[in-house]
Amino acid sequence: MIPDYELERGAMTRGFRTIAGVDEVGRGPLAGPVTAAAVVFAEGQIPEGLNDSKKLTARAREKLYEEIMSVAVVCVAHATVEEIEEHNILRASHLAMTRALAGLACKADYALIDGNMLPRDLALPAQPVVKGDARCLSISAASIVAKTVRDNLMVDLAQQHPGYGWETNMGYGSKSHIAALQDLGVTPHHRRLFKPVHNILYQANLLTD
Repeated sequence: MIPDYELERGAMTRGFRTIAGVDEVGRGPLAGPVTAAAVVFAEGQIPEGLNDSKKLTARAREKLYEEIMSVAVVCVAHATVEEIEEHNILRASHLAMTRALAGLACKADYALIDGNMLPRDLALPAQPVVKGDARCLSISAASIVAKTVRDNLMVDLAQQHPGYGWETNMGYGSKSHIAALQDLGVTPHHRRLFKPVHNILYQANLLTD
């Protein structure tokens, strides 16, 4: 499956003019924020080679990221670890998505949002697009931007908190990350309600009680 511009064109035929593709990354990691991007293209100014960010190499993502940023209107937003814990990961993902849409320099009048649910409190008409990052060019671009920004953020955090391997695992629960959690303990960037982190905290509490 190769993403195309048909969903955007379909929205335009219904009278919408500024269509944003929206995607998020970072639901699954044990550490770090969840990150979303909203991308608006002008037809005819769309980079070649866009696809689901998970299907691209890091080098290809970086190249496409630069191209997207040079031709599109883009906003990236996050939901913090505290917000993930206060709400839940789905709600936090939706918060990041709505923030990305709200932060666009040109106000979108329609959104194509990856997944099977729309965030509540959306301020504009929208449609969910299952596997949107593989079907829709604007969503593909949003997935690339969000992943590139979040990966770079985790590399930065890895320098502040060495030993967890965030520069390669990006906060996901690899064997080495979980082993480091057991050896080094939990940082402020860990999601304490996610099961592996919660279990380690629980065990530590048992030992200190």
